[in-house]
Amino acid sequence: MTIDHVDLSRVDLNLLVALDALLAERSVTRAAARIGIGQSAMSSSLARLRTLFADELLTRAPEGMRPTPRALALAEPVRTLLRQIQALVRRDAEFDPRTVTRTFTIGLPDSAEVLIGPRLLAHLRAEAPGISLLLRSIDRIRILQELDADRVDLGIGFFSEGQTHHKQRLLYRDRYLCMFNAGLVGLTPPISLDDYLRFPHVLTSLKETAHGVVDDALARLGRSRTLAVTTPRFLAVPFLVRSAPVLTTMHARLATFFAGALGLTVSPAPVELEDVAISMLWHASYDDDPAHRWLRRTLLALVEEPTGTI
Repeated sequence: MTIDHVDLSRVDLNLLVALDALLAERSVTRAAARIGIGQSAMSSSLARLRTLFADELLTRAPEGMRPTPRALALAEPVRTLLRQIQALVRRDAEFDPRTVTRTFTIGLPDSAEVLIGPRLLAHLRAEAPGISLLLRSIDRIRILQELDADRVDLGIGFFSEGQTHHKQRLLYRDRYLCMFNAGLVGLTPPISLDDYLRFPHVLTSLKETAHGVVDDALARLGRSRTLAVTTPRFLAVPFLVRSAPVLTTMHARLATFFAGALGLTVSPAPVELEDVAISMLWHASYDDDPAHRWLRRTLLALVEEPTGTI
């Protein structure tokens, strides 16, 4: 398509920046603060945007400002365009992790934070002291919304959903282990299925439902287990297990870490469970961002180091 320079020259790039902020925040006040301008200036930009696109774009609603269908259709193209422009004006040769100043917001469960967080932080302090982290606990459904709204730079966890503008890269695969306090349950590995079901279990569920992959696997065998506690926090589980005659089943790397730290015992789970894939998830508009690409490469390198805990 031939570029109509005369027609295109009437579009102020700052208006697209304002539109992206407005669609992310759905508030004139918050959008203004996001890009560092006054509320009246943002209101003026919204008026100009409405004229430019011949659409209201955002209308008032009880929960704030509601985007019109036209605005929703514009959201992804505008975000992608702004990221491409940003990539054009930045050159890879100018990116130096030792001097860059930036905060990355990462959404991940506490299990991944325990395994990855310490090594990533140590690496950043040594190699990129100007980079800081804002870690947030976000489930695998809400992460997509947070990525699209540009409130999260990167997700880490088990992801089964996503759209074409969500990019995904495998970090590592993990199996499952059973973990318990051998002194309280009187078991030694490897434990049998009957022993596994003789004691109540602790389940970690981010969905706030008392059902997990173990229950699905047991159902296929015509068996079931008793649950003593269901919690959304992985970090609480080893302390619960240490204090009572109960069992839990969790990702092997995490179970091995906790067992070594708290004197617990691990055993292969006596039921067939599929390995879990832990991945990175990000918005496609960050593909060519030098700092973001460096962070992804760094995470992959840390995971692949044979002497690490993950």
